[in-house]
Amino acid sequence: MMLAAEALDFGYHGRSVGHGVSLQLAAGEVLALLGPNGSGKTTLFKTLLGLLPKQGGRLLLDGTDLEALPRQEVAQRVSYVPQAHGTFFPYSVREVVLMGRTAHLGLFAMPSRRDRELADEAIARMGLTQLADAAFTQISGGERQLVLIARALAQAATLMVMDEPTANLDFGNQLRVLERIRALADAGIGVLLSTHDPDQVFLCADRVALLRGGTLLACGMPREVMSDASLRELYGVAVAVTTVMAGQGERQVCLPLFGDGR
Repeated sequence: MMLAAEALDFGYHGRSVGHGVSLQLAAGEVLALLGPNGSGKTTLFKTLLGLLPKQGGRLLLDGTDLEALPRQEVAQRVSYVPQAHGTFFPYSVREVVLMGRTAHLGLFAMPSRRDRELADEAIARMGLTQLADAAFTQISGGERQLVLIARALAQAATLMVMDEPTANLDFGNQLRVLERIRALADAGIGVLLSTHDPDQVFLCADRVALLRGGTLLACGMPREVMSDASLRELYGVAVAVTTVMAGQGERQVCLPLFGDGR
């Protein structure tokens, strides 16, 4: 399974946001999208999901033009995980996750026993079984984010697009969510995620795409793409990429510097 953008132009009616973006997401990998606010990440995601029409280029799902596919078929193959948020309705965790089965149901159809089993499996996979009957409105932000990932899992898509899945989470919950994302990729699911934290890219991503002003600056393995110079170009600030010992091996990390490089 592969989602591919080829020289993609994207934006809104009457306004261009990005142009000439080429990237691919394959099953079994984490591709991180890194860029400053206003770089076009969310608009790009909406276009890749078919929620906005492309303005130029090609957008392919397993070699077929995405716009030629029925929306239900796209939803069965590519799922979306938004940022965690509250809701006015006190749905249980199980009910929220079961909503992921909508892509496989006919109009006015009710979830089957198998749909409910798949929802429970997704809940267990995210380590949320003890919260299955809890109200979505009453669990923590990190737990809500894992519920939304479980909902996407219940959708049974091979590819997932995640919009800043660790936004507004504390350090511990960020790590828990990233561990689950890495486990999904290791199990064969392709994950495209956006983040504002370069260190998260080094921690869990196989490849990274750098987006600034709607233009793709680079795409490749983090160790090859993320350097002092490329991150300075991306964010307009001084950054030092260095190697540290972590656990039983080495890890690269990003250190912010003041304007004079201190």
